[in-house]
Amino acid sequence: MPPKPRPAGRRTPTSRPSLGGLDRRLLAAALAGVVVLVGLGGLYLIGSSDEAIASDEVRTAMETASCGLEEVKALPFNQHTIEPGGTSDEWNTDPPTSGPHSSQTAIYGAYTEPLDQARVVHNLEHGAVFIQYGEDVPEETVAELRSFYDDHQAGTLLAPLPRLGSDIALGAWTFTGGEGTAYLATCTAFDGEAFSAFFDAFQFHGPERFPADSMLPGRP
Repeated sequence: MPPKPRPAGRRTPTSRPSLGGLDRRLLAAALAGVVVLVGLGGLYLIGSSDEAIASDEVRTAMETASCGLEEVKALPFNQHTIEPGGTSDEWNTDPPTSGPHSSQTAIYGAYTEPLDQARVVHNLEHGAVFIQYGEDVPEETVAELRSFYDDHQAGTLLAPLPRLGSDIALGAWTFTGGEGTAYLATCTAFDGEAFSAFFDAFQFHGPERFPADSMLPGRP
């Protein structure tokens, strides 16, 4: 009699190899990196959205005050390529609000003489705002500007700029990611609400942000 076939043994399920400690750490690090990137992207979108809303509010305030608001793509920052007293063909607003500048900043304060614009741009890079006025702006208006300056001394430069004629210019350089935005408002008269809206929206938002208490009058 032929021998009976032996019953086949049960097959043991094949188990997946477990991740070693190093592999698990690499996977955790990769996932953490994804979370950080997503988070930064979300912050950038939120920041961009907030700035867009602020820009719209400032534009409305400026239009109400019969002022103009120029919004331009900011030039690259951290470019200390201009000698004191120099200028740049790259500047895309007048007065300049971003881009190449002096390695030195202007000392914060209120002036009766024009400032070196290459230095002023460096102040804007730190989050400052300038108020500059032309030679035909009435003395009463200059007094109003000085009073406004007295309430906004940190991070502010006030000075004449004769070529502006009868205009008053406010400038700021903001950065929420990407290449940033520069703003130049031009008014023919002082308007406290419009000026306050500009300052509230754009001051202390430069690509290199310095604390307000480091930008007081008398400090560079």
